[in-house]
Amino acid sequence: MFEQIQRVPGDAILGLIEAFNKDTNPNKVDLGVGVYRDAKGTTPIMRAVKEAEALLLKNETTKSYIGSHGDPRYGKVILPLVLGEDSPVLAADRASATQSPGGTGALRLAADFIHTQLPGKGIWVSDPTWPNHRGIFEAAGLKLGKYPYVDAENRLDFAGMLAAIKQIPAGDVVVLHACCHNPSGFDLSHDQWHEVLAVVQERGLLPLIDFAYQGFGDGLDEDAFGVRLMAENLDEVLITSSCSKNFGVYRERTGCMIMVAKNREEMENIRSQMAIVARENYSNPPAHGAAIVTEILESAELAALWREELTEMRDRINGLRRDFVDALKPYGLEQKYACVGEQRGMFSYTGLMPEQVDRLRDEFGIYMVRSGRANVAGLATENLPYVTKAIAAVN
Repeated sequence: MFEQIQRVPGDAILGLIEAFNKDTNPNKVDLGVGVYRDAKGTTPIMRAVKEAEALLLKNETTKSYIGSHGDPRYGKVILPLVLGEDSPVLAADRASATQSPGGTGALRLAADFIHTQLPGKGIWVSDPTWPNHRGIFEAAGLKLGKYPYVDAENRLDFAGMLAAIKQIPAGDVVVLHACCHNPSGFDLSHDQWHEVLAVVQERGLLPLIDFAYQGFGDGLDEDAFGVRLMAENLDEVLITSSCSKNFGVYRERTGCMIMVAKNREEMENIRSQMAIVARENYSNPPAHGAAIVTEILESAELAALWREELTEMRDRINGLRRDFVDALKPYGLEQKYACVGEQRGMFSYTGLMPEQVDRLRDEFGIYMVRSGRANVAGLATENLPYVTKAIAAVN
């Protein structure tokens, strides 16, 4: 039977990793892989995480199952982190948390929930969006649609986005990036979030908000503006949260599916269904990463250290964005790439064309996705002159 199975192309980003590793250019730069990098080019373990793990190893007493919803303590620390300490949603007991294997696992929970409980509803994603959105939603049997997000001039196409959302069939699901839009880096302003909310209310849409980068844009609370606006003004919202980036626990697969309902009774109904979805997918989520996050957020000392480290990471990325634009001034390209300084998060739609990206790879050993999406965290003070000189050479 296996003779009928054909080989398919591998993941483009994973292919970049392999090509980068084989490259012998001593000046090579990896701007493709979507992980945070420090000034030394490594993905560090945060000090708060190290200390929390030491405490866990010392005090852990069991490796038993934690249940389909995960550790209740984890839910209790994630909900206020996402929705706010003084959230009226939490005060009304309208929200529920289901621990998941990363943000990706949370998205699959959402997709399966929509497929089984909201049959026939389509799901709409931004163009562009994180490539795995399509794979996850289509694998769950959902009909996928797109709305514009970035225009031909490499700017946020908010007018196009709003016009398209106004045409989405009533009751369908619209996927929104809470902050640090992947892959473009273009985020909505507060006023734009209010306009989106008005359309969602008017059309009776269900928002699914992908919140993978809390704290990487402008701050933990600042980045949650759109999430909290939707949750506090709508009866029903789905939110997928990830701790991969802001806690640096990528391989621990630590995420959360947050459901907001009209009232506590409806929330409990939804929660019961989400337990079945989780059970049928993976039974129980992995425990270690969530235990780390819980240990940190339950400790005033560790939480303060974590926030300090997260601020350092965010400031480094935003500083690199400004430095990148400044380094292009001698080449007269600062206006062309000014958008990089305006974007937020690790990723940037640089505006580089596929042919230019190919030249950067082949001639200079600089690797990024052919769409021109670059991981800004891959830049460093040492390689910035080399990168900007190469970009000038292909312009």
